[in-house]
Amino acid sequence: MKYNILGYLIGEGVSNVFKNKKSTGASLIIMCATMIIFGVFFILGENINHFVDQVKSEQGFQVFIETDATQEEIDKVGEEIRNVPGVNTTEFVSKEQALDSMRERLKDTKGVLDGFDTEQFKTSYVVTVTDLSKSKDIQDQISKIENVVKITSSDETVSTLLDLAKGIRIVTGVILLLLIIISIFIISNTIKLTVHARRKEISIMKYVGATNGFIRWPFIVEGMIIGLISSLISIAIVGGVYNLIAEQIVNANFMQIMNVHLVTLQDMLVSMIVVYLILGIGIGVLGSVISMRKYLKV
Repeated sequence: MKYNILGYLIGEGVSNVFKNKKSTGASLIIMCATMIIFGVFFILGENINHFVDQVKSEQGFQVFIETDATQEEIDKVGEEIRNVPGVNTTEFVSKEQALDSMRERLKDTKGVLDGFDTEQFKTSYVVTVTDLSKSKDIQDQISKIENVVKITSSDETVSTLLDLAKGIRIVTGVILLLLIIISIFIISNTIKLTVHARRKEISIMKYVGATNGFIRWPFIVEGMIIGLISSLISIAIVGGVYNLIAEQIVNANFMQIMNVHLVTLQDMLVSMIVVYLILGIGIGVLGSVISMRKYLKV
């Protein structure tokens, strides 16, 4: 008996979707449009966060040592740097490595280094930290170590990136909230048309003793189906377009020079599907419940 009732409720919900083709189609188009817009900001946020994490893991500063420091003094500086709380890694860069690195950076114009030798360069340590927010304090401690002459870093760039990532999260959150409100309004009005057309049938069902839940469920199923279809269509469109654009961007020269990688669709597909399904089905259910309040006097 329970199985028959469940089958009836689901069947009625599916039937409602196809009975109101025009209103259902309009809801799908508008809801897909809003969810695609959200998808753009979702992907942008994921890539910004990935980029910031990548920078965090690789970001460091360079500690230069006195030119006339002995090897023993250089080793001592390295040991003292490693003992500073918050230091993650230290990599020694010899004068020869510094010259080779400069030649590699200049590439076609490396002829400008003709006449230069290793004596024009200083030995150094490239230091990374466990927490970028403490980078400045760690640099202050290292600067007090004997034979350390200069520290170069890009703290300002990192700070800008962190602020940008925070801003993207806030914007994405606000847009998500607005899109949820718009989608709920669309779904509730679509289902309200169906409810209005069947108001006499609903009145008869209530008269013969049907519970509010029994009357409400087919419309909830209708909202869930609209939300589910919208989610699947949006995932397919956003995912397909992102794959095409990401491939072009990854192959761009400036991305290869910067050694920056985008998040692949496969890496965020699961979270994307979960977010879209929760949004689509949740909005559909909520819109259905809201649209039924007037008729069921809940």
